[in-house]
Amino acid sequence: MGLDKDTASARISRYESESMTVSLEALFELAQALDVPPAYLLATTPAMADAILALGVQSEAQQAKVSQALERLIALPPLKRKQAIERLLASPE
Repeated sequence: MGLDKDTASARISRYESESMTVSLEALFELAQALDVPPAYLLATTPAMADAILALGVQSEAQQAKVSQALERLIALPPLKRKQAIERLLASPE
């Protein structure tokens, strides 16, 4: 982001202690510097972050298909959803 090491370290410390918030512009710059989608930096769980990274490397068309599949999976009754997920995880790649 164009900051020297000491300035960047102090800024990160303030972000971590929540005494300073990240601007949207800085969030996008940080995401670009880390080569991750901006949403990755906002993920609230490691699994969500992993999903964002996985989607981020797909084409826009493939992202749309995965999103539709996820919506259909979520719409299934809990037992059928669990079975479908287990089948997906058990199938060879």
